[in-house]
Amino acid sequence: MRQTPKPEPQNPGIPEPVRLAEPEAVGRFLDYFRVDERFPHILCPGCGIGTAMNTVVRALIESGVSQNELCVVSGIGCSSRISGYVDCDTFHTLHGRALPAATGVKLARPDLKVVVFGGDGDMLAIGGNHFIHAARRNVDVTVFVLNNFTYGMTGGQYSPTTPTCARASTAPFGNVERDFDICFMARATGATFVARSTTFHVAHLKKMAKLAIGKRGFSVVEIISQCPTFFGRAQSMGDAVKMLEWIRDRSIDVSKVTDPWQVQDKFVIGVLHDREEVPPYSQLLGDVRRLASGGSDCKKSGPAGIGGDKP
Repeated sequence: MRQTPKPEPQNPGIPEPVRLAEPEAVGRFLDYFRVDERFPHILCPGCGIGTAMNTVVRALIESGVSQNELCVVSGIGCSSRISGYVDCDTFHTLHGRALPAATGVKLARPDLKVVVFGGDGDMLAIGGNHFIHAARRNVDVTVFVLNNFTYGMTGGQYSPTTPTCARASTAPFGNVERDFDICFMARATGATFVARSTTFHVAHLKKMAKLAIGKRGFSVVEIISQCPTFFGRAQSMGDAVKMLEWIRDRSIDVSKVTDPWQVQDKFVIGVLHDREEVPPYSQLLGDVRRLASGGSDCKKSGPAGIGGDKP
């Protein structure tokens, strides 16, 4: 009997969704959370972090990532509380230290999918040095940076991504510092996959999350998120709906720009950087261990033949 050929996937590179019946899908989604005294969550009304957590969990489910094969790592901050809500192996570590902790997990258990959540302050201020070197090493982890332009947990201080002239509790007359471009920094320091999305573009965010989850190496997704309690209030932006409208109106798809790194005053969303030829750190370290056990050393490294064949 002739069989109907299976249709080609519409989006090559994105794992096909795991199709579940509706009751089963709801149960599978809830199984990903520790539905106990941790809920209701601590997030403020209108916060975008719950939307981001919800969407990334759905991306993990549709990518076929088992909770037994997953470790979620976070530092300190509002978004870092996500590791306390998901029901899998988790590591809630020190402020700014999520990436070195995640590196240790990945080197000890290379079979695990390691996902990191952190805010703009946790990742790029106290954790900025670790961000740079995790990207440089191409550590095989997936990083979601929730950027709400402020320190939300500690009172609305300005952060490394607070726009110049924006007000904060520690900058009541406006921030005089220049802000970091998270995606540009990730690309420049060695990340092999870099994307940006927002808590307004939920379907788009899930697509970016699934792409990042499916990549090897240091993958970064910046998630532009609203904080109506501190950043929005300090700028007199209105409630969460008004902030989501602001995010929507300020966003532009990468397909509509010539050079995403030169666009001013817009959030360019989509895949901004993608290269796969760089092997992840855990693979390189494993190769060196095997070479060392056989009496050899690394064959190729830096410039001018450094790290080349032994004389």
